[in-house]
Amino acid sequence: VIKLTSYFRSGYVMSNNPMLKFTDINLETPVKRISEGRVDDFNEIYKEYASDKAEDQASRCSQCGVPYCQSHCPLHNNIPDWLKLTTQGRLKEAYTLSQKTNSFPEICGRICPQDRLCEGNCVIEQSGHGTVTIGSIEKYITDTAWKNGWVKPITPKIERDETVAIIGAGPGGLAAAATLRKNGLKVNIYDRYDRAGGLMTYGIPSFKLEKDVVSKRVTQLNDSGVNFHLNCNVGKDISFEQIISEHHATIIATGVYKSRELDGLKIDFENIVEAIDFLTASNRKGFGDPVKDFDNGKLNSHGKKVVVIGGGDTAMDCVRTAIRQGAASVKCLYRRDRSNMPGSQREVLNAEEEGVQFVWLSAPKSFVGKKIVKSVKVSKMRLGPADSTGRQFPEEIKGSAYFEDADLVIKALGFDPEDIKSFWHNPRLEFTRWGTIKTDFRTHSTNLKNVYAIGDISRGASLVVWAIKDGQEVAENIINNLKEPVNMAAE
Repeated sequence: VIKLTSYFRSGYVMSNNPMLKFTDINLETPVKRISEGRVDDFNEIYKEYASDKAEDQASRCSQCGVPYCQSHCPLHNNIPDWLKLTTQGRLKEAYTLSQKTNSFPEICGRICPQDRLCEGNCVIEQSGHGTVTIGSIEKYITDTAWKNGWVKPITPKIERDETVAIIGAGPGGLAAAATLRKNGLKVNIYDRYDRAGGLMTYGIPSFKLEKDVVSKRVTQLNDSGVNFHLNCNVGKDISFEQIISEHHATIIATGVYKSRELDGLKIDFENIVEAIDFLTASNRKGFGDPVKDFDNGKLNSHGKKVVVIGGGDTAMDCVRTAIRQGAASVKCLYRRDRSNMPGSQREVLNAEEEGVQFVWLSAPKSFVGKKIVKSVKVSKMRLGPADSTGRQFPEEIKGSAYFEDADLVIKALGFDPEDIKSFWHNPRLEFTRWGTIKTDFRTHSTNLKNVYAIGDISRGASLVVWAIKDGQEVAENIINNLKEPVNMAAE
């Protein structure tokens, strides 16, 4: 016993353990491009880890007995194990392990709010040593897999006769397609846009998610046998009833695209625009598409005083896009304070570095102008008692109003479901009072037999990672519900 105790005290065990280095190695994020240069383009702002740096940062993991990083990840990714494999240089195995629970780890590594999920709940973060950079390592593992050709088209061992329709080519629909193809089912995806990816393609700016990252996955799915029907409007080009009649199962994964309004304010001005329109125009220009309202200046912030209203991730995308378009100034109005905003704190910091001005505890009271807004009348706010969500409710401070000059006002207040009943000519689906499709939260099934709904259209506006979880989960449920289910893991 004495010898064994001495053995541990000597530090021999710790020195030979590739993990638990958080006391010896400091937290170090990937190098971030300096703000003066990065605002001149739409390229991603974080550089890739070098292999030795990724191994060092992965070795900071404490390999705790109860991995809160894993339990606070919607996908329950096996984070401690692929961190350990990274430390050992076994990157192909690390990628294989990460791919088992996440169809698109390179996307989640880039755009997940890790500070609110895995990294924010890291044990060593809670103990004051600084979190493990889980997202950056996840991105590094999968980017390495792509570079080395480890990512292959899906080749199921057995092809099945059943076909599944997916309405919507966003993250939920694509994740469902990947899982279904691994199990040999035939998949048809219907999407109204000319490119797959949903908001990953047209909503999220390239400085957060470069578009070739999305397009490579779409190409992989296409090469795996997924059939994409793009520029296809359900209800116009093909009926919802026809889709469900021609497939063994149907998944609705349309997302939510209806912009929320400013209650009680007149917004009928030419230069008040929706965040989704502004971001889509910018992303389309990045693809080289002709965009009339960008070219004529309506959705182009170059040289303008821009005011963005909102405090979520979409608002952060808008302010940072406006900076890159060459806006004269960019101000973000948010009715609560910094600690109560829903957007990622990392994104706020990035925006501040790039020249965005945040006006906390402020809200628009009215807009000054005739057809065109000249300025925004802004009221200062204070936080009062908590509302039904548990958050302090913002209250107007009387007599505090002042004016912000504005040439372009962007509403970034979040999204609600579109009127599917109207678009799809009164389908027999049941909806909630919020306009989302009513589903069983365990199976994602709707009131219609073999029809399912996932992602934002059923849960409300949420994160990409939750849509991916829903997509993988509903695919497994469909496989289990179809006759003679077979365990057909992809090669």
